[in-house]
Amino acid sequence: MSESPTQPTLDFNTPKLVRHRKNRKLKDKLASVSIGAGGISVIVAITLIFFYLLYEVAPLFTSAEAERVATYDVPEQAAGSTIFSGTEEQGEKAFRVTDQGKVVFFNTIDGSIDNLVSLPIPEGVEVSSVANADPASRKFVLGLSDGSALVLQHSYKITYPNDQRKIEPFIEYPFGEEAMQLSENGEPLKEISIALSDGALMVVAVTESNALVAKQFEQEEDFLSGEIRLVPEEVDLPQLDVAPKFIIAEPAMRFVFVGTNDGHIQVLDLNAKRENIVNGTIKVGDENTLIDDMTLLLGGASILVSDSQGSTSQWFMVRDENNKYRLENIRTFEAVGGKIAAADIEQRRKGFLIANTEGTIKFYNSTAHSTALTISADAAVKNLAIAPRANKLLVETTDGKMQWWLVDNEHPEISFSALWGKVWYEGYEEPDYIWQSSAANNDFEPKYSLSPLAFGTLKAAFYAMLVATPLAICGALYTAYFMSPGLRRKVKPSIELMEALPTVILGFLAGLFFAPFMEENLPGVFAVLIITPIFILLFGFIWSNLPSNIRRLVPDGWDPVLLIPVIIFGGWLAMALSPTLEVAFFNGDMRLWLTNEAGIDFDQRNALVVGAAMGFAVIPTIFSITEDAVFSVPKHLTQGSLALGATQWQTMTRVILPTASPGIFSAVMIGMGRAVGETMIVLMATGNTPIMDINIFEGMRTLSANIAVEMPESEVGSTHYRILFLAAFVLFLFTFVVNTFAEFVRQRLRNKYSVI
Repeated sequence: MSESPTQPTLDFNTPKLVRHRKNRKLKDKLASVSIGAGGISVIVAITLIFFYLLYEVAPLFTSAEAERVATYDVPEQAAGSTIFSGTEEQGEKAFRVTDQGKVVFFNTIDGSIDNLVSLPIPEGVEVSSVANADPASRKFVLGLSDGSALVLQHSYKITYPNDQRKIEPFIEYPFGEEAMQLSENGEPLKEISIALSDGALMVVAVTESNALVAKQFEQEEDFLSGEIRLVPEEVDLPQLDVAPKFIIAEPAMRFVFVGTNDGHIQVLDLNAKRENIVNGTIKVGDENTLIDDMTLLLGGASILVSDSQGSTSQWFMVRDENNKYRLENIRTFEAVGGKIAAADIEQRRKGFLIANTEGTIKFYNSTAHSTALTISADAAVKNLAIAPRANKLLVETTDGKMQWWLVDNEHPEISFSALWGKVWYEGYEEPDYIWQSSAANNDFEPKYSLSPLAFGTLKAAFYAMLVATPLAICGALYTAYFMSPGLRRKVKPSIELMEALPTVILGFLAGLFFAPFMEENLPGVFAVLIITPIFILLFGFIWSNLPSNIRRLVPDGWDPVLLIPVIIFGGWLAMALSPTLEVAFFNGDMRLWLTNEAGIDFDQRNALVVGAAMGFAVIPTIFSITEDAVFSVPKHLTQGSLALGATQWQTMTRVILPTASPGIFSAVMIGMGRAVGETMIVLMATGNTPIMDINIFEGMRTLSANIAVEMPESEVGSTHYRILFLAAFVLFLFTFVVNTFAEFVRQRLRNKYSVI
C-alpha cells in the first residue's frame, strides 16, 4: 500500500504576509486617527463658533456702569444760579446758563473756566425760563422777565495747534441778538418751549398771569446779505380754566401740550378751528397726582411726564378707529422715588435720566421699557446734563458742587420684551412686532424685534418642507423598492445632481421668472395641483386594465417613464385653462378677488414661491438619504414578508417603512435644517418683508436673509451689529436643538426597529 502524499503546510508568517499585516494595521491606525481627528475638529469648530457668537452677543446683556471721576465747586458761582447746562460732543467742555443772563463755559475735569459770555439782555431783565430745542441742533431758548424770548446756540471751534486738540466754546445767535417779544404787556415768561423745523420756528410760553402766548416765525434769507430774517405770525391759543404749569410745542408745530396745576394734560390742535382747538384733556395718575415735570423725548413724538408720585410715563398721539388723534399713555417706568428734582434726555437714543431730591439718578430707555442704571450723587440734585454720546454725565448738586461721571451704557435699548414681545412704537396705533433697524434721521426709534424674523424663518421652512417632504420621500420609496435597477441607476444620480445647482440661481429664477409667472397664471398653478393627480390616477387605471400583452411591452420597473408625458400634458392643460378659470370663478382677476372678496393680501413674492423654489432645493437632500435608508433594509426581511403572503404594499408599509424610519426621520430633519439655514432663495424670492402673517400669499424675512442683507452695513460693535450676531446665535441654537431632538428620536426608532 502506497503512502499518501504529504499535505502542504501553509505558512502565515512569511516575510511578505508579515509586511502585509503590518501595512494593513498601519493603514487602519492612520484611518482611525484621521477619522477621529476629523470628527474632533468638527466638534471643536462648532464649539468655537458657539463661543464666538456668545462673545459678540454677551455685551448686549452686560449691566450698565457709571464712575464718578471728578468733583469740584460750581464754576463762577458769582454769575448766578444755574437754570440750564450741557456739554459739547467730546464731553471735554461744558456750560451752564444762569438766571443773570450769563453763560459759563468750563472744563469738565477740573471746572476751570474757558469762557464767560454775557448775553444781550437789557439791564434789569432776568432769565425766567429756559427750554431745550432739538438736542442735535445745540439750540435752546430763554424766556425773559420782560415777556420776550431769545434763541441761543452753544458752538465750539476745534483746532489742532501742535497736533493737540483745542476746543474754543462760544455762543451764537441763529435768529439774531434781538429778543422776540411774546407777551404784549411784558409779563415774565415762567414756562417756555420752542419747536424748530426747516424754514420755521414756533415759540410758546406761559406768562406770569397764566396766559398762553405763542408766535410762529417763517425764516427768510436776505438775497444780498444772506442774513436770516424772521417774519412773525400770530398763533391764537385759548385761555384755560385751570392754571397751566408746563407747556410743550412738538416739532411738527401742530400740537401743543399743556400740563395744568391739577394734574391734567391739555392737548391743543393748532390745525383745528378756533372752537375745536382743545383736542382733549387727560388726567395723569389718580386724583391726588400732580405733574412735576414735562419734557419731549428725542424726536419730539413723545412727551415724558414725571408726577408727584415719583414715577415717569411716556405719552404720544395715536390715531383711533375714527382717524382722530388722541394722547395715549404708552408706558410707565419704575419710580425713582421721592420728589423729582431734575431730568434730561439722551440726544441720540430714546433714553432719559430722572433725579430726585435725595440724589438718586436713574437711567431709563423708553423702547426697552427698562431701567438701565441707578447711581447716587450723595446729595440733592439740582441739574443734569448728559453728553451727546451718552457716555458722560454732568451733575450739579444743591451743595454747590459739580460732579463729572463716566457712563458705560452701550446697549440700553435691549430687553427681552424689546426682542421678543410686542412693543408700542411711536407713530403706531397699537403694540406690534416690528423689525426696522435704521432710518434716515437720528430721531428714529430702532425696532429690534426678532419675532418676525424667527417667524419668517419657520414659515419659509414650513412651506418648503410641505412641498419637498412628500415628493422626496414617496419618490425615494418608489425608486428604492419598486423601480428597476437600471432605471434607478439613472434616476438617483440625476436627482442628487440637482443639489449641485447654486441656490442663487434658484433664487434668481424664483424671483424674476416664477413669481411674475405665478401671478399671471395663479388659477393655473392651483389647477396643476388638481388636474395632474387626476391624470396620473386616470392613466394608472387605464394602464392596469390594458391587455397583459401590451403591458409586457414595457419592462418591469420602467412604468414611471410613461408618466412623464402625462404630467407634462396635465401641466400644459392647467396653464391653458388658467384664463378661462379666472374669468369663470374669479371675475377675471384672481389676485383682486383674493384681496377684495376673500380678504387675503397678495404679494408677488410670497411663501408659495419660496415653498416651490426652496422645496426644489431641499428635495435632493431628503430623497438621497431616504432612498439609501430604504434600499439598505435587508432583503431577507422583504422576501420573508412576501413569502408569508403579504402584498408588496403591506411589505412596504409594515416592514420597510418601520425599519427605515430612523434614516427617513434623519433625512427630514436634515432637510429642515437645510431649509432653515437657506439664504439666497429667501433673499431673492420673498420680498424681505419682516411681517408675522401665515398667509401663503404674503412674503417674509428670515434670520439668515436678514443677516446677509444688513451685516455689511452695520457699524462694528453697535447694537445693530450685535443684534445680528444674536440672530445668528438664535439660528445656531435652533439648529442645535432640532438636531439633538432628531438624534434622540432616531435612536429611539433605531432601538425599536433594529434588525438583529
